[in-house]
Amino acid sequence: MASIFDTIKLRQGDTQKSATWYRNAISKIGSPITAGKLMRENKLINRPSAGRLNLFMYDPKTKDKLPLYDIVPLVLPLEPIPGGFLGMNFHYLPPLARYRMLEQLQKFATNNKFDKTTKLDLGYDDIKKSSLMRPTIKKYLYSYTRSKFLRIDADEAAISIFLPVQRFKKGRPY
Repeated sequence: MASIFDTIKLRQGDTQKSATWYRNAISKIGSPITAGKLMRENKLINRPSAGRLNLFMYDPKTKDKLPLYDIVPLVLPLEPIPGGFLGMNFHYLPPLARYRMLEQLQKFATNNKFDKTTKLDLGYDDIKKSSLMRPTIKKYLYSYTRSKFLRIDADEAAISIFLPVQRFKKGRPY
C-alpha cells in the first residue's frame, strides 16, 4: 500500500509546487489523514532524524504550566539538550507561514536534490533572531515522547507541513 506521501506525490503531476496546490491536494484525499495513519508508515525511528522533519506523539513534562501545547508535533531538530533536543515545531504557525519558513530554510540544505539525501544543516544560532521562526522553537525531552519518530524526507516536507495532524491542547497558537 502506498504511503500518504506517495499518494500526494502521484497526484502532483506537472502542477507547480505551491502552497495552494498542496493544501488542495491534501483536502481531496478520500479518507481523512490522521497522525495515527502517518505513524503506521515504515520510516519510524527511535530518535529524531537530524536535519529532517520528524512527527511524533508527545506529552510535555510541564503541560500544567503551558498556555497551550501540541501533542503531535512536526519538528525540525536544531540541537541536543540534556535528555532531549531543541527543535522547531512547524505547527505553531499557520499553514502559509509554515510554507514561507520552509522556503527560508532551504538555504541550509546540504544539496540541491531535495530528496532523501538532503538535510537541513542549521542550529539555534542560525534562526534565533528570526521573528517568523522564534515562536516555533520548543524543548522536547525523550522521556516524554509517546511514540517513535516518523522521519520526513526533504521531498515530503512541503506535503507534511499542510497535513492536518496537529493536536493542540488548551488553545490554538493562531
